[in-house]
Amino acid sequence: MLGPEKLRRTHTLRSLVRENSLQANDFILPLFLTPEKKDRKEIKSMPEVYQWSVDAALKYAEKQMKLGLKSFIFFGVVDSKEKNSVGDRSIDKNGPVARALQSFRKEFGTDVVLVADSCFCEYTDHGHCGVFEKNAKLFERNATKTLKNLAKQAAVYAEFGADIVAPSGMMDGMVRTIRESLDLSGFERTAICSYAVKYASAFYGPFREAANNSPLAGTDRKAYQMDPANRIEAMREARLDLEEGADMLLVKPAMSYLDIIRDVKEMSDVPVGAYQVSGEYAALMAASRAGYLNENAVFMESLMSIKRAGAKFILSYWAPKACEILKSESL
Repeated sequence: MLGPEKLRRTHTLRSLVRENSLQANDFILPLFLTPEKKDRKEIKSMPEVYQWSVDAALKYAEKQMKLGLKSFIFFGVVDSKEKNSVGDRSIDKNGPVARALQSFRKEFGTDVVLVADSCFCEYTDHGHCGVFEKNAKLFERNATKTLKNLAKQAAVYAEFGADIVAPSGMMDGMVRTIRESLDLSGFERTAICSYAVKYASAFYGPFREAANNSPLAGTDRKAYQMDPANRIEAMREARLDLEEGADMLLVKPAMSYLDIIRDVKEMSDVPVGAYQVSGEYAALMAASRAGYLNENAVFMESLMSIKRAGAKFILSYWAPKACEILKSESL
């Protein structure tokens, strides 16, 4: 007697009993924004991903919205000459993220979800996520100054239209500080999506080029991002951020941490997402372009694995192509 194979016989049967599915509204598209007036500049290590001027990003987003992709997360990219030790360009109301938030909100109203990455590594001359100070032995983050700047940054992003502020620096107390700042500034309805579980991963390499944020030579981010060997610690991080007021939780990277996505999903009562990061994207693109893998098939399978693990939403650079495929399948 045949078993489950009976339900795999045709495409229609397989669709009927499919346990998980991808939809356009599962995705958040990362956009790298510059103060430049140029339309766009391709990121060499991430084929078909660009640094955008705000005007060009608007036109690009409009095209994506026709495919059903309506959520975007913004990262600012500034010239090295504009960076300093505290990264105060990120708090500038004329900065690329603030300008993009304002422009997108004016153009698209409530038809889009706007997420602002809240960190400082793109704006500091040392490339770290906060205010750092050298002592006799270590290059350490100053918690008081970093949290103060995060509070200011979050209020600026909310003022210019962010639906969600997403702190990504893995700073103890960051969610509580940002929540207090938003509430005191009159932005009680602005949500917080915490990068609650962010590993010190080798898969972030291409992002360094995309955001122009490589750490100072001789330093790394292992003192505040998580050890890839740890699993229980991820639950502690997630619980702390929930206690501090996080409305959504994010796991980063995604494909090498599917077990963590599932763990966080099972212990949490808020939406949990995952970030298919630059190195994951670049690796699959390189293998596809070399002819070793079928690009569409391998990306859709990888995205399904993230969804199956428990992610309610997925940050992915491949989101536009995924939405194209999903729309064609629905016709």
